[in-house]
This record gives sequence, C-alpha cells and structure tokens, in this order.
Amino acid sequence: MNLTQHFSLAELIDSQIAARRGIDNTPGAAIVPNLRRVAETLELVRALVSRPVTVSSGYRSPALNIAAGGSRSSAHLKGLAADINVTGIAARDLAKTIAKSSIAFDQLIYEGTWVHVGLSEGAPRREVLTAWFKPGGVTYTKGIS
Repeated sequence: MNLTQHFSLAELIDSQIAARRGIDNTPGAAIVPNLRRVAETLELVRALVSRPVTVSSGYRSPALNIAAGGSRSSAHLKGLAADINVTGIAARDLAKTIAKSSIAFDQLIYEGTWVHVGLSEGAPRREVLTAWFKPGGVTYTKGIS
C-alpha cells in the first residue's frame, strides 16, 4: 500500500529488529493516517534535497519500541516519526537543511548517523536537538552540534 508517491506502508513499518526478534510490527488502523502524514513530510524532505530518502525506523509497536530502546513517549509509537538518511548527505548536514526549511515538524533530532523527524498531534514546536549517546543513556542539547 502506497502512502505517497515514494513511500509505502511497508517501508514505514519495516524493522530489522522486529524481523530478528519475531516482533509483530503491524500498526492498527488508527496509526495509518499518522504514517501518511509522516510520508507526506518525507516527500517534502525528498524534494528539498532532490534525492531519495531512506527510512531506517518508522512506526514501532510497543514491543518493538522496548526492543529498540525507544522512549516510552516516543512519537514512533503513534506512527508520527521516522529516522532517516539520504545517500550522499551527511546526517548533520541533512538535519541542518531540514531545520532551515519551512517543513513543519515537531522534533528534529540529529542522532549522529541518522536524523529523527517527529510530528505532533497538535501545533508543531519545531524543536531542534542533538542526541548524545553515552554509557547510561542519551542526553539532548538544543540545536545541531
């Protein structure tokens, strides 16, 4: 099922972790409209950078989110987020490009080797963060560092 011209439902629910661990990552019907919104946002990113966008993580079922070490309040649980890369563009540069654009997002997080694009159910905050992965957890700072 295509959500948009370049993004399918299968692409936004695919997970290597789920496949390895036998976790069912099928979203409920209420999640699909959120995934369509994410796909529409990713189409805007694709147009902005004039290159295909690769999704490494989209929707996460509760079991998958735990297995992936995601936050209990992760937008991935509602189908409102995607972790992405673009071949030929460093993740840091991709995050900066999206942050400077007019694309609506709630959270944009530069996570070292990928970029998290999160949407909200309400008004988007346009919060831009950098994640720092250290033993014992992740911390976040404002902006792209």
